Amino acid sequence: MRTCFLGKFGVSLWKIAVLWSEYPPTMPDKFKLDLPIRPRRLRRTAAVRALVEETILRPANFIAPLFVVDGKGAPEPVGSMPGVSRFNIADLVKECRALAKLGVPAVALFPKLDASYKDERGSAALHDSTLIVRAVQAVKKALPEMVVMTDIALDPYTSHGHDGLLTKDGRDLANDETVEVLMKMAVLHAQAGVDFVAPSDMMDGRIGAIRGALDEAGFSDTAIMAYSSKFASAYYGPFRDAVGTMKIGKVAGPSDKRTYQLNPANRREAITEALLDEAEGADIVMVKPAGPYLDVIRDVREATRMPIAAYQVSGEYAQLHAAAKMGWLDLQKTRMESLLAIKRAGADMILTYFAKDVAAELGK
Repeated sequence: MRTCFLGKFGVSLWKIAVLWSEYPPTMPDKFKLDLPIRPRRLRRTAAVRALVEETILRPANFIAPLFVVDGKGAPEPVGSMPGVSRFNIADLVKECRALAKLGVPAVALFPKLDASYKDERGSAALHDSTLIVRAVQAVKKALPEMVVMTDIALDPYTSHGHDGLLTKDGRDLANDETVEVLMKMAVLHAQAGVDFVAPSDMMDGRIGAIRGALDEAGFSDTAIMAYSSKFASAYYGPFRDAVGTMKIGKVAGPSDKRTYQLNPANRREAITEALLDEAEGADIVMVKPAGPYLDVIRDVREATRMPIAAYQVSGEYAQLHAAAKMGWLDLQKTRMESLLAIKRAGADMILTYFAKDVAAELGK
């Protein structure tokens, strides 16, 4: 009935089908595209891939951030940062020695002070025997070749948790007054033997002022790693737990740090800050955070010939651990990929809490 309905057209289709089955069209035994350029040739074997690899991570690319506390207690795990602990000074030295054996050349030290040592002006930052001074002295005595960097900002020392001194009305930070304190703080750290001071406060003009203070005090060889493009990021939470920073806005001062840290929406402003720090005498400029700001790292890389550091911050570290704990990501692979991306974007060195584990992995 169907053939009748289709008429002659239906019969013709039937004949074509029969002919196709009896005499199929000839095809070449092996189809091949005429491609003179085949990029996959350079991915064919592991050895070839190694030859053409563009971005290579080495332990020497890492700076390990470490937290130090007073006393003689056992290492204190940071709950929001799996695998990270606060160390007493003796254990800090041991950790630095372990990092050196793995090829990690530098550490960045951050103190956690008891709340009883904090006040509105961060006075403990300028005490001759403050915790960070004793920590630097101990590490440099035990490991003179280890590059030691220290944070220059007041947030670990202030009762309000901000990076500097408050204005009289408490609504903002007093820029110039804060810089005066940071100059003294930098000289104190230089006297302790630090290799790099690292101002993270984001006050205007602080790099030039600190450079001048160091030179005047006879520490022209003490270098400056400037937190140049530091954003007002939501990724810093676990770090603030680690150093015991007071809750912003709970005691006094602004409710956040947006009057001095950069707006996450602004790329051009980040370049401006980096170039200003270069002009004022910074030896290394930094972008912080790293992973969410790869575009900014690339922008700064194209704007300057200065060495660039990038800080893979606590929130970046914690989120990979959290996803891995849930079974959603492979921690070993994702941490390596995240670090490769940061270096590929243009960073010469990376501050990362993965430094020890990845250095050990790279050394296998």
